Amino acid sequence: MSAETTGAGAPAPAARGPLSGLLVADFSRILAGPYSTMLLADLGAEVVKVEGKGGDDTRTWQPPVREGVSTYYLGVNRNKRSIALDLKDPGDVELARELARRADVFVENFKPGGLTRFGLDYDAVAAVNPAVVYASISGFGSGPGGAALPGYDLIVQAISGFMSLTGSPDGEPFRGGVALFDVMAGLHATIGILSAVHHRHETGAGQHVEVNLLSSALSGLVNQTSAYVAGGVVPFRMGNSHPSLFPYEPLPCADGDLIVTAGNDGQFRKLCQVLGVPALADDPRFGRNEDRTANRDALRPLLVERLRTRTKMEWFRDIIGAGVPCGPINTIDQGVAFAEEIGLDPVVDVGEGAAAIPSVRNPITFSATEATYRLPPPGLDEHGAEIQSWLSTTEENA
Repeated sequence: MSAETTGAGAPAPAARGPLSGLLVADFSRILAGPYSTMLLADLGAEVVKVEGKGGDDTRTWQPPVREGVSTYYLGVNRNKRSIALDLKDPGDVELARELARRADVFVENFKPGGLTRFGLDYDAVAAVNPAVVYASISGFGSGPGGAALPGYDLIVQAISGFMSLTGSPDGEPFRGGVALFDVMAGLHATIGILSAVHHRHETGAGQHVEVNLLSSALSGLVNQTSAYVAGGVVPFRMGNSHPSLFPYEPLPCADGDLIVTAGNDGQFRKLCQVLGVPALADDPRFGRNEDRTANRDALRPLLVERLRTRTKMEWFRDIIGAGVPCGPINTIDQGVAFAEEIGLDPVVDVGEGAAAIPSVRNPITFSATEATYRLPPPGLDEHGAEIQSWLSTTEENA
């Protein structure tokens, strides 16, 4: 709750970020919505996280844990204040409606229509707060065919076609190692919210922003969905190979795999020089990208023969030094360590002293209005009394 929005009794404002002064009523849970609202909070928005009495589902998604708290929950809920409300309780519903009336942004990921009976749907909120930017995140949209479908990321990975592209060509389809389309929908929701906020600055009018996981997935599959809708080609599973580029995949070295991505003819020529086989770049089978892609089965063993003579890190240094993109396949801890080595400072401590929670840094940097890390992920209803007191104070007396 920012000083500009909340008035007396509200917490003192933190360092100003680019979204300072924006009040977000966060009625979302699990991943897509909380990820979006955390990004807004990092950039200075005051986010009030509204939870049911049992709390966000991800509080119980364990292991792993940190001091008994799910690290899943910790990963997407910093910089927020929590209030627990039972929307079946008339008094709590009134508090929720008052929060919605005061909010600049309202974010929810209930099933489409699920908030109507509480008077918290877009039409009801906009009637008392016409400037509100109201964002709804669902699995399959609010239309008659999709509204009733459950919106879990894994289901969308399956239905969208993503899993048909993931895994070995002769193996079973695989899901991604993270909830890709929840995260993508959260990013799309953030873009939509900020676009609508800008529109409100220009016109004074709010609007309803809708995002669904399936549309985010089909958009996010980019070249693969384009292959079908523009070219009539149904992509298929290719393991770690790329349908349009070679080399663009893991290749074995003496002690493990190295991703090698020669994305154009010039990079391929440089790669051949580093590997000590410059003649390959002049071979008519391999000179152009389309030729390398068509003849990948002939080219791969020639590259592997050279790569197997040294370790992946030895090749990494030399190939990168020649200006050809490549990288070892790391574990998560190695990935974080690599980011630290190159100066990205990927981990920030949120909170004070021994209670501080390590968290992954917001990926956006600004020259003048940096992201801030003001509050650790809140305990359930940690700020309930404070928020109730504020909501019970009329704005005229605030």
